[in-house]
This record gives sequence, C-alpha cells and structure tokens, in this order.
Amino acid sequence: MTAAATSPDRVPAPADSFDFKAYLTKAKATVEQALDAALLPERPESLREAMRYSLLAGGKRLRPILCLAACELAGGEAELAVPTAVALEMIHTMSLIHDDLPAMDDDDLRRGRPTNHKVYGEAVAILAGDALLTRAFEMVALRSPGVPAERLLKVVGELSLVAGAPGLVGGQVVDLESEGKQVDLDTLEYIHLHKTGALLSACVITGAMIGGAEDDLIAALRTYARGIGLAFQIIDDILDITASSEVLGKTAGKDLIADKTTYPKLLGLEESRKRADVLVHEAKDVLKPWAERALPLLALADFITSRDR
Repeated sequence: MTAAATSPDRVPAPADSFDFKAYLTKAKATVEQALDAALLPERPESLREAMRYSLLAGGKRLRPILCLAACELAGGEAELAVPTAVALEMIHTMSLIHDDLPAMDDDDLRRGRPTNHKVYGEAVAILAGDALLTRAFEMVALRSPGVPAERLLKVVGELSLVAGAPGLVGGQVVDLESEGKQVDLDTLEYIHLHKTGALLSACVITGAMIGGAEDDLIAALRTYARGIGLAFQIIDDILDITASSEVLGKTAGKDLIADKTTYPKLLGLEESRKRADVLVHEAKDVLKPWAERALPLLALADFITSRDR
C-alpha cells in the first residue's frame, strides 16, 4: 500500500456515484479502436507493420484518456479530441521505441514482448518512430473534423514543444548525460518534467484546448499535470525496484543497471511514496473549483499512484 492510500490530508476520493472502472474501460476501448483505424494498409507495408507492432501493443492508454477527460472537463465532446488523443499515443510510442534502442536505454522488453528494434532491426525501428511522430501531427492537422482551426493550431504548437528540445528530446539528453553521475533533486525533476511530465501535460492541455477551455482552466490543468507527471515517474522508479519484469512488462531494475539517479535513490522508498502523495494531493486540489466535471481527472490522479505496473 502506498502513502497515497493512507495520508489523512488527501483530497477526498471521487464521488461514489462515479464508476471509474467503467469509465476507464469505455475510454480505453474508444482509444484502441481509433488507434487501429489510424494505421490502415499503406506502403511500405513493412513500415506500417513496425508502427502497428508498437502502437497496438497494449498498455494503460493513460495519456489519450487524460486528453479525452480534459476535453470533457472543458465542456467539449470527447469525440472531437479522439484524433488528438491518438496523436499523443503515437508520440508516446515513438518515445518508447527510441528509448529502447541500443544507443539510448538499450532494452529488449516492452509491454511484455520484444522491443521494436529486436523484431524489425534498428534502422526500421528508428524510422517507425519517426513515422509515428509525423503521423501524430497529421492526425491533428488533417484528421480532426469539427474542431475549429484556431484550436488545432494551438494543439499543434503544444505538441511541437513537447516532442522537441523543450520537452521529450531535452529530457532524454539530460537523462543520458546524467548516467553514472550524482545528480540533485532539481536535475532529476528537470529530467522527468521533460522526459515524462511534458507529454502528460500536453495530454490534458491539448484536450482542454480542443474543448475550448478558458485561461483559468488551462492554468489549473498545467499545475495538475505537473503534479501527476512527477508522481507518475516516482511510482515508475519505485516499481522498477519492487516489481518483476513479468508484472511490469518491461525489464525491471534497468535504472540500477544503468546507474541512473532515481527518486528512491535520492529520497528512499518511503519518502518517495510520500512525495508522490503530496504531488497528487496538489494536483487534485487545484481542480476543486470544477467539482463533478473533474471526477475523471481526479480518479486518474489516484490511479497513477495506486498502479502496480
């Protein structure tokens, strides 16, 4: 049991009337169907196969679901945000494919099966990641019917920042540069706010943009996203130590092997759990003004710290 389950200062759990499990099941089914439809037959088939291998490999689909939930919170129809949700999962999948390459984290296992480069070779894996990244922008710009162009332009801008040097790429570079070195908490949080948190933030912000959110909600969601982004990574670091590869679906203990600085390494397991609890508390607290409409996002915040993989 994590500290998130025991802290007396937690924001109250979502209303009993909200069936989070049912919500999650329905939203995930919507995402899975849209992901499958986004990569229909095209040439070269070998590239499409490699793209589909990783994109359709399962997973929690937390990122696209966050996007849909944020759109609804902003007063929009979740259906309008589906192409953007797909784009976010494509960017996430690209980052996993590239992360697993020998030149990066050099991993052989992802989502319970061989990594992309182990199946298709390094060259095709790199190109599959590139193709997913560019397809993500196509999903937003060309496959988002019914969304005003000015909102789509804002979404494209947000995704451009998260996918480049100010986001995923910058975080990955600092992560690589920090291997085998002693880094402080500020540097560790920089890595994770960019490598992990930036994409999680983009999920809620772009969903809200599609829904036509006002500036006050966008600001609140940025605070929410920062909290859940860091909490997500803390739990990842904890699970890397405490869970098996079979449960995680990826190689357990790889951070220790790579001599990376993690939250448990800096703070210890118990303090890391407490830190995740505080971050989730802050994330949920900022959404109080939106009450019932925020229930899915409040439940997703709790889900992040209670997960076991």
